Amino acid sequence: MPVTKFLAAALALGTAMTIAGPAEAQVTTPAPPVVPGAKPVTIERITVHAPAIEGNLEGESADRTVLVVLPPSYRSSPQRRYPVVYALHGYSIGAEQWVGEIHVPQTIEGAFAKGAREMIVVLPDSKTAHNGSFYSSSVTVGDFEKFVARDLVAYIDSHYRTIADRRSRGLAGHSMGGYGTARIGMKHADVFGALYMMSPCCLSTAALGKPDASAEKTLRALRSPAESASLPWGLRAQLATAAAWSPNPAAPPLFLDLPIKDGEPQPDVLARWAANAPLSMLDQYVGNLRRYAAIGIDVGDKDGLKEDAVKFHAALDRYGIANGFEIYPGDHTSGVATRVQEKMIPFFSSNLAFSR
Repeated sequence: MPVTKFLAAALALGTAMTIAGPAEAQVTTPAPPVVPGAKPVTIERITVHAPAIEGNLEGESADRTVLVVLPPSYRSSPQRRYPVVYALHGYSIGAEQWVGEIHVPQTIEGAFAKGAREMIVVLPDSKTAHNGSFYSSSVTVGDFEKFVARDLVAYIDSHYRTIADRRSRGLAGHSMGGYGTARIGMKHADVFGALYMMSPCCLSTAALGKPDASAEKTLRALRSPAESASLPWGLRAQLATAAAWSPNPAAPPLFLDLPIKDGEPQPDVLARWAANAPLSMLDQYVGNLRRYAAIGIDVGDKDGLKEDAVKFHAALDRYGIANGFEIYPGDHTSGVATRVQEKMIPFFSSNLAFSR
């Protein structure tokens, strides 16, 4: 299907940033140079059951794959406890693809070798039938917001030697994961103590304009969420956004409301989408945002999401909420692995509490 006005509107909404192929968004990203003498971390692949996702209408599994990166000293220092950083992946990839894009374990090992203090890094999988949960609270997809902020944190604290205190928990993410960091961070300041958003998507929504009727017809012809697997990447993003932000338990088989009907925009649905945009939400959560020890935001100078990132930074500044903001040379994905090593891990090393 050609890129239509309808898909172009989805792109403008930030639900689709960099198309790497006809159906997938796994991209090849450059790794920073290997740091000599870096000590190895340990990666554990576990399954975490999420009560918050149980009973969702889309049939998403409540048993979620989670990758846990344990620092070099974890086995040799059995009495030591560690801060934890929860790192959220972007749209259309899962946790396994995420570690490939950010070159884990190399980048985490490199950050520690260059002086960052050791911490545990947790990477949960939030891929869904339509390729992404948007870390939102939806009866259709499940409450992935609460999965991250409650279920996952509780599991990690009960199974690993963590410092179970909000001041020792960081939340970070790239693209859709950056959106999740903004959303969850604003609403759950009682759980996390520092935030780092990398090229966050979906900070605002844009008017759809007049959508293409053929795209709507394609979406409405689906008879199950699984059928979306055959659709182009951008149309799956449209469905993922609707499943997350305009769920409808009375609208089988997809249990969602599209922002178009008979080729015309639906203002009520668009309003529901706008209510989930962090730039719209921020005013309600100023008190929570003030609680963070530090907030970091970065974005590439050639990233189409730069303008909204600038606006989010400006909104924080308007309220006098301290935040670090950097525009670096690069596009949406070109610098992400290096940023993890050189910026994200050191950021949490400086801003999390390493003792109670």
